[in-house]
Amino acid sequence: MNISEIKRMINSGKMYDDAATDISALRTQAISICRKYNYKVNTNDEYDMSILKGLFAEVGENVYIESDFRCEFGFNISIGNEVYINHDMIILDCNEVKIGNNVFIGPRAGLYAANHAEDPFERAEKGVYSAPIILQDNVWLGGDVKITQGVTIGENSIIGAGSVVTKDIPANTIAAGVPCKVIRPIKKSDNPWRRPSE
Repeated sequence: MNISEIKRMINSGKMYDDAATDISALRTQAISICRKYNYKVNTNDEYDMSILKGLFAEVGENVYIESDFRCEFGFNISIGNEVYINHDMIILDCNEVKIGNNVFIGPRAGLYAANHAEDPFERAEKGVYSAPIILQDNVWLGGDVKITQGVTIGENSIIGAGSVVTKDIPANTIAAGVPCKVIRPIKKSDNPWRRPSE
């Protein structure tokens, strides 16, 4: 199968064989490219996004990804402009993972678009299914945040450190916890730099 056929299959939401030869080869390729990128960041402090642009579906301007970054395939990842991703990010992009503009992601975060089969026999046979993850514009994920398949984080929202997000979070809210729940809306008074007249 070519990449387009594999992408269509794994993005369908249906169970597929995660150990299939063609899928494993693309995973190995992504590991190699990520390793090359991380080496340049670690040794030369060089954020050579041209390396990842050949792997990702789309990358905007002024994107900085710290080491050690890892993804499963890369071809399902789209990143907007002005994005900062801190150390030890893991993206399991077995479905589309869309990161909007002006997004901040803390260290050791994880975006997991994949899920193993619940049935133990299908799981033993490497059965996997997936659903997309979307981080809309201006989202901030704290350190160690984990987001599971099928979740959308609405624009401007903040997810507290250590949260596990299993359901959609609406726009303009602060949410945290395990499982993650909305705490309150974001207020203008949350911005200490805002001038009193604004």
